[in-house]
Amino acid sequence: AELKDITAELADAGCRVSLFIDPSVAAVEAAARIGAPVVELHTGTYCEADGETRETELARIIEAARACGETGIECHAGHGLDYATVKPIAAIAEIMELNIGHFLIGEAIFRGFSGAVGEMRRLMDEARAGA
Repeated sequence: AELKDITAELADAGCRVSLFIDPSVAAVEAAARIGAPVVELHTGTYCEADGETRETELARIIEAARACGETGIECHAGHGLDYATVKPIAAIAEIMELNIGHFLIGEAIFRGFSGAVGEMRRLMDEARAGA
C-alpha cells in the first residue's frame, strides 16, 4: 500500500511515474495494482546472456510487454542495450520507448553523437519495420 500511495501522491503533484521492473507478468500485474502508468522492463539479463538463455530472456520480455498492453500500462525497456541486442527488443510492438544511455555515450567517443545515435536509430527502425 505504501508504494501505491506514493505513486498516487506523485501523480497528483503532476509527476509522471514510471517503475523499473523485472520483465515478468507478475511484476507488471503488481505495477498495475499500484497504479503505475508506465514501466521500464529491465533488459540487462537479456543483454548479458547468450544462446538459449538469451532467447529465454527475450521471451520473458515479450510476455511482460504483452501484459503491459493488456493492463493499459505504457511499456518502456532498457539497460545494457547496444547495437547487437537492440533489434529484437525494438521489434516488440508494445514497447513504446527504449532507454539506451551508457552505450551511446561510449560509442559517441568513436563515432560522434550523430553517428552513434544515427546507427542506433537505423537498427531500431529496421526492427520496427518488421514488427
